[in-house]
Amino acid sequence: MAFYEENPLGITSAEVIVGIPTFNEVDSIARTVEQVDKGLAEYFPGMKCVIIDTDNHSADGTREAFFAAPGEMPRIFLSSAPGEQGKGRNLRNFFEKARELNPRAMVVIEADIKNISPVWIRNLGTPILKGAGFVSPLYVRHKYEATLTSSIIYPLLRCLYGRRVRQANVGDFGFSPKLLDLYLNPPLWDEAVGNFGIDIWMANIALAARVPIVQAFMGAPKIHRVKDPYSHLTVLFHEVLSTMFNLMGVYKEFWEQVKWSKPTALSGTDLHEMETPLPVDINTNWLHERFVEGFDKYFGVWERIYGPTVVPKLQEIMSLGLQHFSFPSQTWATILFDSAAVFRRLNPQERSGLLDALLPLYLGKVLSYVKKTERMSLQQAEEYIENECMIFEENKPYIIKVWT
Repeated sequence: MAFYEENPLGITSAEVIVGIPTFNEVDSIARTVEQVDKGLAEYFPGMKCVIIDTDNHSADGTREAFFAAPGEMPRIFLSSAPGEQGKGRNLRNFFEKARELNPRAMVVIEADIKNISPVWIRNLGTPILKGAGFVSPLYVRHKYEATLTSSIIYPLLRCLYGRRVRQANVGDFGFSPKLLDLYLNPPLWDEAVGNFGIDIWMANIALAARVPIVQAFMGAPKIHRVKDPYSHLTVLFHEVLSTMFNLMGVYKEFWEQVKWSKPTALSGTDLHEMETPLPVDINTNWLHERFVEGFDKYFGVWERIYGPTVVPKLQEIMSLGLQHFSFPSQTWATILFDSAAVFRRLNPQERSGLLDALLPLYLGKVLSYVKKTERMSLQQAEEYIENECMIFEENKPYIIKVWT
């Protein structure tokens, strides 16, 4: 349960609830709450709604800004204990409060989105009221944005669970009460899930639960406050991949029966205007340097994990240099499959070492993708990613083989 709760109006039930996880978001929470409030008022009229700030004991005035924000919807503030941080812990408190309120639909939206609009609340919440179990947003993205999703999360989840959910790790979503029991009594909860692993954990459990999945087209990019894209890369990489690999062990009997993927229903297509994604700068020299450093540091680990088929390919990739750099999709799929299979047999320290060794290979794959798609349009780059996903699906028998 939350360490602290403030419920000024004594709300005991609600039909639609929106959760906003926060930690020191005093500069952004007011605008987010205002837009959420407008969305609830406009698109869910006559329904009992509530906005919940699920916080990590912020010390910057987030709570005060939350309650002072413009709007008429009832509000509840929850906080974890001092020093207890992580988005996963925030959402755990949100799940517990949601169970008390017994809603028909739940939406989670991140606090620092600069361009959130009321229609986003409609797009994430309405499909749940119409029978969907989980809604994943589909933001307009630059081809070089969220490469962890396009290089690992999307192809691997699609291959394993048979559903094409393009942005399963995006941080915002809608979900139905059908999933609350699973989220509150999960088959896996660890330190990674309590932090950056929570988003992919939620999507993964929804896919394995066979609830109806919907992608909600948002018509716009998702613009956060300015962040260094590499500041949390190592931690994010470790926590997201360890969550995915661990859940592969939990749901092995499910995904080994899946043969091919199916499209996912799309809502929100009545948005006629589509904004252009912001430009994304990619430092190809930095990516290549990290791959070369990884080759020098981890080649012995790669030899032990990936065997005689992959290792000569990695040597060949290394020999190409930056100008002609290319990382074959078949090799990348094999590396991820082998990594997942080996991961489950290792102790925690060894698992961390494996993910350290995998990170420069991922950066090499990103570099290859950038070079392959630099002259492509956004649509052409998406088609390229779709083709890569088919390579994962075609090689599904390999992961089943190496897993056992």
